[in-house]
Amino acid sequence: MLERLLNSTRTLSLWLTWLGGSLIVLSAFLVTTEVFLRKVFNVSIGGADEISGYAFGVATALALSYALFERAHIRVDAMLGAIPKGLHGIINLFGMIMLISFAAVIVYNVWSLVADTLDNGSRSITPMRVPLAIPQIPWLLGWMFFVFSGALLCLVALKRMMAGDSDGTQDLIGVKSLDEQIEDETV
Repeated sequence: MLERLLNSTRTLSLWLTWLGGSLIVLSAFLVTTEVFLRKVFNVSIGGADEISGYAFGVATALALSYALFERAHIRVDAMLGAIPKGLHGIINLFGMIMLISFAAVIVYNVWSLVADTLDNGSRSITPMRVPLAIPQIPWLLGWMFFVFSGALLCLVALKRMMAGDSDGTQDLIGVKSLDEQIEDETV
């Protein structure tokens, strides 16, 4: 059951990443249009920089989970080679727990921020006067999905460890091997 939920979550993370990437592409078109109109016609549609900033924040949060599944987050693993291979799963699980704990603190604080924004009806201090809850809520949802995905990965990794599947644990939360990195680049 956990494995099926993990696969569904991985698929959803890919779709959310595509959604975030689409936001970035649309922002690029908006900014390009803004620059073109200003340069050629001396006219501004205004707000392109503000909207693209919101899109970047939301897109980043939506892609965090996919990067987690792909083991693409930056890791400091210089000492991993000096540690017995049998301990790698435990160390990787500890690192994952620390990452997700940090993200949970972020979620807690962003939740408070969104609650204050909604309570106060806060708006941006730009001419657009965007209700700040509009970009903050999807940003929060991206972070929440990241914490959920990480917690699920930890549970499945722990289950695999307890079953003695060290290769399965490594494939899930370990450092990507050079072969895996090369395979990803050729796909």
